[in-house]
Amino acid sequence: MYLHVGGDYLVRTDEIIAVFDIENTSISKITREFLKKSEEDKRVITVSFDIPRSFIVDKHNKIFISPISAATLLKRINTDSCKQ
Repeated sequence: MYLHVGGDYLVRTDEIIAVFDIENTSISKITREFLKKSEEDKRVITVSFDIPRSFIVDKHNKIFISPISAATLLKRINTDSCKQ
């Protein structure tokens, strides 16, 4: 199964470690440091220039910044709409 995370990006659902809401998690200093370090290590992929609403972490230590809400992404994961 694949999950459309925005733009032209699909992520295999079996490779997703976590889906986070940016607004709620970026309050934490640890999360901000994690995202900053990931950006410095060139592991962050911004899938769209729209306002970021979530980020997805995969098994390959890539972080996808998505304009799609975490709730919507989780609904897509839990339905057949992401199966191919």
